[in-house]
Amino acid sequence: MTGIIVATEQELSALLETIKDAQKTQIFDLSFYRGKINSTEIVLTKCGIGKVHSARTTQIMIDKFNVDKIINIGAAGAVNKELKIADIVIADKLVQYDFDISSLDDKEVGDIPGVGRFIKADENLVSLCKDTLKGINNCNVKIGTIASADYFCSDKEKAEQIRNDFGAECVEMEGAAIAQVCMLDNIPFLIIRGISDTPNDNNKIDYYTYCNIAAKQAVEFLYKFLG
Repeated sequence: MTGIIVATEQELSALLETIKDAQKTQIFDLSFYRGKINSTEIVLTKCGIGKVHSARTTQIMIDKFNVDKIINIGAAGAVNKELKIADIVIADKLVQYDFDISSLDDKEVGDIPGVGRFIKADENLVSLCKDTLKGINNCNVKIGTIASADYFCSDKEKAEQIRNDFGAECVEMEGAAIAQVCMLDNIPFLIIRGISDTPNDNNKIDYYTYCNIAAKQAVEFLYKFLG
């Protein structure tokens, strides 16, 4: 079974439209929906925004459902200036850019003891994404680094710093935490993001305007991927 985690109600609604006869299970405050996307058995849930919510939800999904992989989809802000609204980023690795113990230990920002600086996505799943892309026209997709933090990045200078320090394509608030739990539990994972905004000191407006478009673009890609 494939586990799918989203952060927001918009992303959840976009995915529920693709699932027939979803069966709902309540665990604590989380609603899990079991069903099929195409012929793939899935369990879907909304974790909420931020790294703690996403890590907690990932562990519950692993503990309570027989998932053999986890996919996280949603919206993100571009830090690569080549990316535009509704483009897609697929992570080959992730980093928590707000994790910093450099003043305590001689480590780079983002380097987590026992984990490392970058967490690599499952190579087979990324390779399958590349195969999926061959059949899609008019879809700009980047495969690269996604950077996560408990921080909505709206500052252009901060965005440039994240791009320069980590080689990131985009920033968001859940992916690297989900990746860390999956890595520690030996569960293959994949993180897919639709671009909703670009940090420009005014991207709060852009986010609320375009997050539904970005989420639907990511869902459409996932639908083809699970075909």
